[in-house]
Formats: sequence, C-alpha cells, structure tokens
Amino acid sequence: MRRRGGDRGATLIELIAAIVVVSIATVGVLLALSGAVGHSADPMVEQQAIAVAEAYLEEVTQAAFCDPDFLAPGQTCRAQCTVNACGTCGGGALREAERSLYDDVCDYDGIADGGARDRNGNPIAGLAAYAVTVAVDDDASLGNPAISGAAGAVVRIDVAVTHPGLNDPVVLSAFRANAR
Repeated sequence: MRRRGGDRGATLIELIAAIVVVSIATVGVLLALSGAVGHSADPMVEQQAIAVAEAYLEEVTQAAFCDPDFLAPGQTCRAQCTVNACGTCGGGALREAERSLYDDVCDYDGIADGGARDRNGNPIAGLAAYAVTVAVDDDASLGNPAISGAAGAVVRIDVAVTHPGLNDPVVLSAFRANAR
C-alpha cells in the first residue's frame, strides 16, 4: 500500500527560485573568469619587457668604459678618464655612427628604439611594440665614500622599456665603474 503525503515533488515556485539562484551564481563565476582571462597576457608582456631591458643592459655593461679609439698608445682608461666619462672618455662627439660599431658605454647614451633591436640594430621579430630608451649618466656617484662620475670613475646606465599593454615602463639600472 501507498502512503499519502510520503511522495512529494517540488512546487513550481521552488523550481523557479532554484533556477534563479543557480543562474546568479553562474553569472558571478563567469564574470570572475572573464576578468582573469582578460588580464592573463599582462604578466607575459611584463616578463618580455624585463627580458628586453636585461638584454640591452647586458649589452651596454659589457662595452668598454672608455672609447678604445680615443686612448693614447699605452694609456689606461683610468689614467685618461679623469673627468666626466662621456665627455672625455667616449660618447658625445666621439659616438660611433651606428650601433653595430658602439665600443664603449657612452656610445649607448640616447638610444631610442621604437621596437627592440639586436646588437647590430636590426629589429627583433615579434618585439616591435616594445620601445626602448637608454640613458648613460656620467654625473652619477656610487657608494660611501662616493665614487664619482664627475671624476670619470663611474657611470649609471638606465634602460626603460615601454609597451601599450603596460601601465608603467619597466626600468632597469646598473653602474659601470672605470676599473682599468
């Protein structure tokens, strides 16, 4: 025998309420996911900008402190560089005509590449949206007691990389000392 009242289904109102609750929860989850997916490329753009800045910074710091073409025979860079490095040791009027010929740190001062470029100045495929600037400050100082750029002993190198997908530029800096 069957009992009355033991089998009971959901009413129409309960069914509609359940559908509304599930729909609201689904919309909330989808909005959260779309926000995460919409910004998922940002870390990649930032990491590429950092890699581009590191490559430029490494290239500049590996260059000679003084322009080899400017040194007198037998003269050391330290003996020749006694005042602002980019004024007396290279750069400025002594700057090489093209990037593939850059042979000292000061030659890199003022680079403004619209798109990342290799050591020879050739555009790098896929990195055209990254703008790069390089500044070499020969009036910097480092440490205590200070090693002064005004004495031709140190320069500060700043590499800034911008991209339309970044809010702020990626800026990396390094110091290069006149060791010889």
